[in-house]
Amino acid sequence: QVQVVESGGGLVQPGGSLRLSCVASGDIHSINAMSWYRQAPGKRREFVTFLYSSGMTNTAASVKGRFTISRDNTKNTMYLQMNSLKPEDTAVYYCQMGVGTPLKYYWGQGTQVTVSS
Repeated sequence: QVQVVESGGGLVQPGGSLRLSCVASGDIHSINAMSWYRQAPGKRREFVTFLYSSGMTNTAASVKGRFTISRDNTKNTMYLQMNSLKPEDTAVYYCQMGVGTPLKYYWGQGTQVTVSS
């Protein structure tokens, strides 16, 4: 069993920054894929960014240049650094961990990010 927990959300003013964290624990042999998604009120969950263990990464156009994904393998943790935040970034942010081969995916419970003055 694998548990995934996000943290770091909160209220921030437009133009501000936040860093989200996502920690995986449990029966982990290897974390081969890490992703962030978000879901705004009344909208579908959407892809934000991913990072594979190979180093391959991709980021949605709406956040490219402002959001950066990274990982700390020693802590089974990934991060989402969010800069120049906009009101339209307001959403619940979810992390997804892909563990093992073949990949098995696990979701966190989500953390709320609100961008407002």
